[in-house]
Order: sequence, then structure tokens, then C-alpha cells
Amino acid sequence: MTIQQTPQADEFKQQLRDSLQRETQNFRAVKIARHANVYSCGDTDEMVYFIESGQIKLLMLSADGKECLLAIHGGGDIFGELCLSGLGARLETATAMKATTLKQIPCSQFFARLSRDSLFEGFVRYLAVRIADQQQVIANLVTVDSEQRLGSIRIELKISHEELSEMVGTTRPRISLFMQRFHNLGLIETNKDRFLVIKEKKLTDYLAQIA
Repeated sequence: MTIQQTPQADEFKQQLRDSLQRETQNFRAVKIARHANVYSCGDTDEMVYFIESGQIKLLMLSADGKECLLAIHGGGDIFGELCLSGLGARLETATAMKATTLKQIPCSQFFARLSRDSLFEGFVRYLAVRIADQQQVIANLVTVDSEQRLGSIRIELKISHEELSEMVGTTRPRISLFMQRFHNLGLIETNKDRFLVIKEKKLTDYLAQIA
């Protein structure tokens, strides 16, 4: 489940993207190969990352070694902003899902850009939404079964069944089973371009029945 974005939040995200594009226009682009890490849990780099193209997933490891997918970010998004807290070591690992091009922005320079473009208030609201999203992910992992978690996820980027299993907290075969069930019930379908089409009302009604 994803917290509903407001028009103000969408407007801020576009303002932030425009601001960071100006800030980084003369920065060297960093190219990350598919499956390579931008940083790993425990690293101490003090950089915020701005994605020009590609996809990045953020992962954390549970106590028993299982991967939990926290978020997926695409072109125009930022990640790694927890370095702004001054906590030091990274708590998550950032991995490229496909070939990705990004820019690195030092924390001090990121703060300066927010100040120059009067974006501090919007950034605080943006972070609050991100925190609410991750709290909802944690709540779902604790209180909702895996089929309902899969049905409640809002997916805006192309991801694999394996990555869905990391996000939902179950195995890849179970994800395939649930997806096939959703297809058979007419809750989802695949269009000619191989994109997934979700019948939101039908899926919502189905999840309500099995809750």
C-alpha cells in the first residue's frame, strides 16, 4: 500500500527535480551497472543521489538474513537522503535494477540548494510522506497475509516477481501463484505492451472478501 500523493506533493517533487537538475548540470555523471550497488549497509558516504535514468531499489536485511525491499526509485527521484540525519553508517543497501545514471550531491551542497530555492518546507513534507509509506509497509508485513500484501501494493515501475517477493515478504513461487490467481479471477491483465493492468475495484473487493 502506498500513501496517496497530494497535488502539492507532486508539485514539490517536480520543483525538487528541476532544482537538482540545475544544481548538478556540471557534475560528473556516475554510471551504475545492473545489479551493482551504489552503496551498501554500513557505508559512511555523505551523499544524496539524484537519478537521471534507470532504477534503484533499497534493501535491508532482517535478523535472519532475509532481504526486505523498502522502495524503488526511478528517473528524477532522489535516494540516500538519510545521510542528512548525521547518523553515519548507511542502514540500507542501494542496488541498480538496470543500468542507471545518477549524480552525487554532498549533503552540505544539497542543503544549500534547498535553501536557495526555498524548498525546505516542501522537503520536510516529502520526507514525512516517505516515512508514512515505510511505516505502512512495516504494518502490512506484521498484520496482513502475503496475498493481501501483494494485492495492496501500488507499482509504478517495472519489477520482477523476485523483487515483488522481497517487497511482500514471501517466496517467489507464492508470488507467481498469487499473480496467476489474480489473472484467472480477472483482477489483473497484461496489455499488448506487456504492462500490467490492474482492475482496482475488482481487486479491492476481492481483498475485502479474504480479509
